[in-house]
Amino acid sequence: MAQDRSLTGVERFFDDDEIIVSKTDLTGRITYANNVFLRLAGMTEAEAMGQPHSCIRNPEMPRAVFKLLWDTIQAGKEIFAYVVNRSKNGDHYWVLAHVTPSFDASGQVVGYHSNRRTPDRKVLETVIIPLYKQLLAIEKSHSNSKEGMNASFNTLVKLLKEKGVSYDEFIFSL
Repeated sequence: MAQDRSLTGVERFFDDDEIIVSKTDLTGRITYANNVFLRLAGMTEAEAMGQPHSCIRNPEMPRAVFKLLWDTIQAGKEIFAYVVNRSKNGDHYWVLAHVTPSFDASGQVVGYHSNRRTPDRKVLETVIIPLYKQLLAIEKSHSNSKEGMNASFNTLVKLLKEKGVSYDEFIFSL
Protein backbone atom coordinates (compact mmCIF):
# COMPACT_ATOMS: atom_id res chain seq x y z
CA MET A 1 0.00 0.00 0.00
CA ALA A 2 1.53 3.30 -1.06
CA GLN A 3 1.55 5.89 1.69
CA ASP A 4 2.65 9.48 2.02
CA ARG A 5 5.38 9.15 4.65
CA SER A 6 5.10 12.74 5.92
CA LEU A 7 4.16 13.42 9.53
CA THR A 8 1.42 15.87 10.53
CA GLY A 9 2.49 16.40 14.15
CA VAL A 10 -1.11 15.65 15.20
CA GLU A 11 -1.52 13.07 17.94
CA ARG A 12 -4.47 10.70 17.96
CA PHE A 13 -5.85 9.25 21.17
CA PHE A 14 -8.03 6.32 22.18
CA ASP A 15 -10.00 5.66 25.34
CA ASP A 16 -8.59 3.88 28.38
CA ASP A 17 -11.22 1.15 28.00
CA GLU A 18 -10.25 0.44 24.38
CA ILE A 19 -7.66 -2.11 23.31
CA ILE A 20 -5.92 -2.12 19.95
CA VAL A 21 -5.51 -5.69 18.71
CA SER A 22 -3.66 -7.06 15.73
CA LYS A 23 -2.23 -10.39 14.68
CA THR A 24 0.48 -11.16 12.15
CA ASP A 25 2.01 -14.14 10.47
CA LEU A 26 5.63 -15.09 11.09
CA THR A 27 6.87 -12.45 8.64
CA GLY A 28 4.93 -9.63 10.32
CA ARG A 29 2.11 -9.38 7.77
CA ILE A 30 -1.24 -8.41 9.28
CA THR A 31 -3.75 -11.26 9.47
CA TYR A 32 -6.20 -9.57 11.87
CA ALA A 33 -6.87 -6.02 13.02
CA ASN A 34 -9.73 -4.91 15.25
CA ASN A 35 -11.79 -1.79 14.67
CA VAL A 36 -9.74 0.28 17.14
CA PHE A 37 -6.56 -0.56 15.21
CA LEU A 38 -8.23 0.33 11.92
CA ARG A 39 -9.62 3.61 13.26
CA LEU A 40 -6.31 4.81 14.71
CA ALA A 41 -4.29 3.65 11.71
CA GLY A 42 -6.81 5.32 9.40
CA MET A 43 -7.15 2.18 7.32
CA THR A 44 -9.90 -0.05 6.08
CA GLU A 45 -9.72 -3.76 6.80
CA ALA A 46 -8.98 -4.39 3.12
CA GLU A 47 -6.06 -1.94 3.24
CA ALA A 48 -4.58 -3.51 6.38
CA MET A 49 -4.88 -7.24 5.66
CA GLY A 50 -1.70 -8.74 4.28
CA GLN A 51 0.32 -5.56 4.78
CA PRO A 52 3.53 -5.63 6.80
CA HIS A 53 2.80 -4.40 10.34
CA SER A 54 5.55 -1.87 9.69
CA CYS A 55 3.04 0.03 7.52
CA ILE A 56 2.19 1.91 10.75
CA ARG A 57 5.83 2.39 11.73
CA ASN A 58 6.55 5.95 12.78
CA PRO A 59 9.99 7.20 11.70
CA GLU A 60 10.35 8.76 15.17
CA MET A 61 10.35 5.27 16.72
CA PRO A 62 13.88 3.93 17.31
CA ARG A 63 14.68 0.87 15.25
CA ALA A 64 16.64 -0.47 18.23
CA VAL A 65 13.41 -0.96 20.20
CA PHE A 66 11.90 -2.91 17.30
CA LYS A 67 15.06 -5.04 17.14
CA LEU A 68 14.63 -5.84 20.84
CA LEU A 69 10.94 -6.58 20.28
CA TRP A 70 11.55 -8.90 17.33
CA ASP A 71 14.49 -10.66 19.02
CA THR A 72 12.26 -11.31 22.03
CA ILE A 73 9.15 -12.60 20.27
CA GLN A 74 11.14 -14.69 17.79
CA ALA A 75 12.70 -16.37 20.83
CA GLY A 76 9.18 -17.36 21.88
CA LYS A 77 8.88 -14.80 24.68
CA GLU A 78 6.48 -11.91 25.29
CA ILE A 79 7.43 -8.25 25.59
CA PHE A 80 5.88 -5.00 26.77
CA ALA A 81 7.03 -1.82 25.04
CA TYR A 82 6.03 1.79 24.54
CA VAL A 83 5.58 2.43 20.81
CA VAL A 84 4.68 5.46 18.75
CA ASN A 85 2.78 4.47 15.59
CA ARG A 86 1.92 6.41 12.47
CA SER A 87 -1.56 6.70 10.99
CA LYS A 88 -2.03 6.50 7.24
CA ASN A 89 -2.46 10.30 7.02
CA GLY A 90 0.71 11.05 9.04
CA ASP A 91 -0.86 11.53 12.48
CA HIS A 92 0.72 9.57 15.35
CA TYR A 93 -0.45 7.71 18.43
CA TRP A 94 1.34 6.27 21.45
CA VAL A 95 0.62 2.83 22.88
CA LEU A 96 1.83 0.46 25.54
CA ALA A 97 2.13 -2.74 23.54
CA HIS A 98 2.05 -6.31 24.80
CA VAL A 99 3.35 -8.54 22.01
CA THR A 100 3.33 -12.32 22.26
CA PRO A 101 4.05 -15.24 19.97
CA SER A 102 1.03 -17.36 18.98
CA PHE A 103 1.60 -21.10 19.25
CA ASP A 104 -0.07 -24.04 17.54
CA ALA A 105 -1.08 -27.26 19.33
CA SER A 106 2.44 -28.67 18.97
CA GLY A 107 4.07 -25.59 20.51
CA GLN A 108 5.38 -24.10 17.29
CA VAL A 109 5.22 -20.33 16.83
CA VAL A 110 2.74 -19.63 14.02
CA GLY A 111 2.42 -15.85 14.31
CA TYR A 112 2.30 -12.93 16.69
CA HIS A 113 -0.44 -11.21 18.67
CA SER A 114 -0.37 -7.67 20.02
CA ASN A 115 -2.67 -5.87 22.43
CA ARG A 116 -2.08 -2.16 22.90
CA ARG A 117 -3.44 0.00 25.69
CA THR A 118 -3.28 3.70 26.43
CA PRO A 119 0.15 4.64 27.75
CA ASP A 120 0.93 6.52 30.96
CA ARG A 121 1.42 10.13 29.76
CA LYS A 122 3.77 11.03 32.61
CA VAL A 123 6.03 8.06 31.80
CA LEU A 124 5.97 9.00 28.11
CA GLU A 125 6.92 12.60 28.71
CA THR A 126 9.51 12.09 31.46
CA VAL A 127 11.24 8.87 30.39
CA ILE A 128 10.19 7.27 27.11
CA ILE A 129 10.17 10.26 24.75
CA PRO A 130 13.58 11.55 25.96
CA LEU A 131 15.04 8.01 25.78
CA TYR A 132 13.65 7.40 22.31
CA LYS A 133 14.98 10.77 21.11
CA GLN A 134 18.42 9.79 22.41
CA LEU A 135 18.27 6.38 20.71
CA LEU A 136 17.04 7.91 17.46
CA ALA A 137 19.83 10.52 17.50
CA ILE A 138 22.37 7.69 17.86
CA GLU A 139 20.77 5.86 14.93
CA LYS A 140 20.83 8.99 12.75
CA SER A 141 24.44 9.80 13.67
CA HIS A 142 25.66 6.88 11.55
CA SER A 143 25.71 6.97 7.76
CA ASN A 144 24.98 3.23 7.71
CA SER A 145 21.49 2.55 9.10
CA LYS A 146 22.38 -0.93 10.34
CA GLU A 147 25.40 0.39 12.23
CA GLY A 148 23.22 3.15 13.68
CA MET A 149 20.59 0.68 14.84
CA ASN A 150 23.25 -1.55 16.41
CA ALA A 151 24.86 1.41 18.22
CA SER A 152 21.44 2.48 19.50
CA PHE A 153 20.61 -1.09 20.54
CA ASN A 154 23.92 -1.36 22.41
CA THR A 155 23.10 1.88 24.23
CA LEU A 156 19.73 0.45 25.27
CA VAL A 157 21.29 -2.83 26.42
CA LYS A 158 23.94 -0.91 28.40
CA LEU A 159 21.23 1.16 30.12
CA LEU A 160 19.34 -1.99 31.11
CA LYS A 161 22.54 -3.67 32.33
CA GLU A 162 23.42 -0.60 34.45
CA LYS A 163 19.95 -0.74 36.01
CA GLY A 164 20.24 -4.51 36.46
CA VAL A 165 16.86 -5.16 34.82
CA SER A 166 15.32 -6.69 31.73
CA TYR A 167 13.46 -4.44 29.30
CA ASP A 168 10.08 -5.54 30.70
CA GLU A 169 11.27 -4.88 34.25
CA PHE A 170 12.44 -1.43 33.14
CA ILE A 171 9.05 -0.67 31.55
CA PHE A 172 7.13 -1.83 34.63
CA SER A 173 9.39 0.13 36.99
CA LEU A 174 8.35 3.42 35.37
